[in-house]
This record gives sequence, C-alpha cells and structure tokens, in this order.
Amino acid sequence: MKLQTILYFALFTLPGFALRAQTPMPAPPQQEPILISGGTAHIGNGRVIENSAIIVEEGKITFADAAAILPRRDFTGFRRVDATGKHIYPGLIAPATNLGLVDIGAVRATRDYNETGSINPNVRSIIAYNTDSPIIPTVRSQGILLAQVAPQGGRVPGMSSIVQLDAWNWEDAAYSADDGIFLNWPGLFSYSWRERSFSKNEDYTKEVEELKQFFAEAQAYARLPEPSRTNLRFEAMKPLFTGARRLYIEAEEAKAINHAVHFAREFGISAVIVDGRDAWMVTELLKENNVPVILRETHSLPNRIDSDVDQPFRTPAMLQEAGVLFCFSSDGYWQQRNLAFQAGQAVGYGLSNEDALSALTSNTAKILGIDGRTGTLEADKDANLVICKGDLLDVRSSKVEMALIQGREVSLDNVQKQLYQKYKAKYGE
Repeated sequence: MKLQTILYFALFTLPGFALRAQTPMPAPPQQEPILISGGTAHIGNGRVIENSAIIVEEGKITFADAAAILPRRDFTGFRRVDATGKHIYPGLIAPATNLGLVDIGAVRATRDYNETGSINPNVRSIIAYNTDSPIIPTVRSQGILLAQVAPQGGRVPGMSSIVQLDAWNWEDAAYSADDGIFLNWPGLFSYSWRERSFSKNEDYTKEVEELKQFFAEAQAYARLPEPSRTNLRFEAMKPLFTGARRLYIEAEEAKAINHAVHFAREFGISAVIVDGRDAWMVTELLKENNVPVILRETHSLPNRIDSDVDQPFRTPAMLQEAGVLFCFSSDGYWQQRNLAFQAGQAVGYGLSNEDALSALTSNTAKILGIDGRTGTLEADKDANLVICKGDLLDVRSSKVEMALIQGREVSLDNVQKQLYQKYKAKYGE
C-alpha cells in the first residue's frame, strides 16, 4: 500500500471512528413490576389525570387512573417511581421519516432510503433500518419512542415499517412491519435550483395516467386466484386492495391532494395524505372520504405567496376544527428531535395542548393502524411512556427524565449530553 494511501486513511477515516460515540446498549426485558405515582398523566385522548397512578407489568400497562382509586393489592416487589410535580405522556410516534435509513445525507452510499428505479413497491425499508444510528438516541431522549421509517425517491419507493427505538437489530426493532406503501404524487410544479424559479409540470397528466395504469394492472393481478407467474411488485400491492395495507400519498398542493384522494377512492384503497401543506383548503373532501393527514413542519413558511405568513402554524387547528384526523411529522431524520415542539408551536395558534399531544400519540397510532397496542396510557396497551419535568411540548421547560418502551427503561443518553458533560468538566460551571 502506498504511503499516500495510508496517510489518507489515517487522516480521514480513523478520527471518525475515534470520535463517533457508541450508541447505548438496548435495555433488557422488564424485570420487575413498576408503580408510577403522583404525576400528572396525559392519557393521549384528551383526558388529564392529576395525582395519577400507573402500573406496568410484563411490558404492559395494567392500570392508569387516579391514585385515589388504585386497586388494593400487595405492591411488595414493585419498583416505585415518584412522579410528583412531573408529567407522564404516551411515547411520541414519528411518522413518515427516514430515521435509521441515513446518517450522512451528503454521501450517496449511506442513503439507504432510495432504491434504483421509479416503481418499487416491493422494497422493504425495514431491512435497511440501522439500529446503531447515532441519531436515534438523540431522538429518543426527546420522548420519541416509535417511528415509521419510510423509503423515498422515485414514484413508488416501497414499503414503510414501524419500529421501536431501542433494539439490537431490525428484527428486534420491528413493531409493525410493512404497514404501508408510499407513493410520491406527481408535482404540479417543479423547482429549478439553477434558475431559482418554479415551472409548470407539463407531464403531470401523463404521469398520473402512468400511475393509474400501474395500479390497474396490480389490481387485476390481485384478483387472480393463482397467477401463472409471480410478480414481486404486484405481490406487494395486493394488501392495498384488501385494506390490509395503507397507501401513504405524498402531496402538497390542494389540487394534487384532490386528485390523490379521488385516485385512492377509484381503486378502493385506504389512503393517507403525507405532507398536506394545503390540506386546510380541502378539509371537506378529506373528511368526506375519511382520509387522514400526516402533516409536515409547522416551522416553515407557506408555499403560496398569497397565504398568510403564519398559515403553517394555524393549519393544525383548522384541521382539528374541521374534524380531519391528522398527526404531526417532520421531514428528514435528525429533525425528529424537534417533533414535540412542532406541536407546541401549533398550541400558540389555536390548537389545545391535549389535542396537540393527541396529534403526536393517539392520532398517529390510529393513522398507522397500531392504536390497539399504543398511543394512549390505558390498560392492556404496551407500556410506551415518558416522564417529563416540565411541558413536553415546550422547548423552554421540556426535560425527559425517564422513558419506557414496552416496560423496558431505555437509556436517554446521547452524544450531545456526553459532549456537554465532557466540556462542563473541563471548563467548570
């Protein structure tokens, strides 16, 4: 090996290994029952219980109500957690994210969310999910315990899966594998970075017709009792036409959302709109067709020059008032750490605090089809919860002090906290 090559490797590769912090070890299964008492429990469905009591046994919540009606039983052997003066929340859920699929976005080789080709419904994002991603501990320390990891790129990038954020490998992480297929709806406009301007997509109608053709062929294949030849792309599409799998349609503009909703209805598919920045303009259509919305950033400018500058802040309250089921999302991966604060922003613009929390927990669980297992602090559901000193949605006071995933107390350590402690020790207070 040439000396130049050796020096290059040492200079640019080894420091990266040396400086990269190790992710915390996943927690073992719950060893002892837990009694959490004294805290203010935000159930996730709008109900708030002062001086609450929550019992967690074998990974499940077996009691969640006022401490005054706590069943009389022997609590010997229970781990007792005093949450007096603190708030207890269901674990937050981050939908439509590429968390764990990318750590360094600038390098193509590390972007595992984008497969070659345009139509790949058979691609499974779960097998590319990296449980050792250094981003995950940071996100988890902000109260996000579950995430829907989704592919991107092309027209039909593939299947999403829901993971819990404390696992040894993707098999352990899988909470609900292959829950849906993502579809990037054709854009009405395209943006040129070179010219810094938008232009009309002249191929919009053609691209929509190509989608209809593909879905029609997939539907015809799904109706065959025994296909003569297996088609992996069509096999992945089959559950869409039986309602066993959802179609998540990325669409921003009101017209595109309108077309996407009618497209899903034409094929009898259960659809969810992702992004939905103009969803506030078509609330009647969404409610009439029972189409929920995974709403992207409230921390953004409106995408219409004639919209009020605070429109993204007000959109959640408008959807809530119209009776449209929605939840919060954030584009990207490390950005998920601010998900709770996206909801907090909406609280200042008409959305109630508990409705904002629901849009991070129970609403998300309903949209993803896992509300029977998680999303609220209720008996018989998985013990996915966080204990916070201060308001979880308020960036000024939020401080997550404890988190349970299926009853396991997970580490809240991350590289940022390690660096803080390191330089605090070096330079003092």
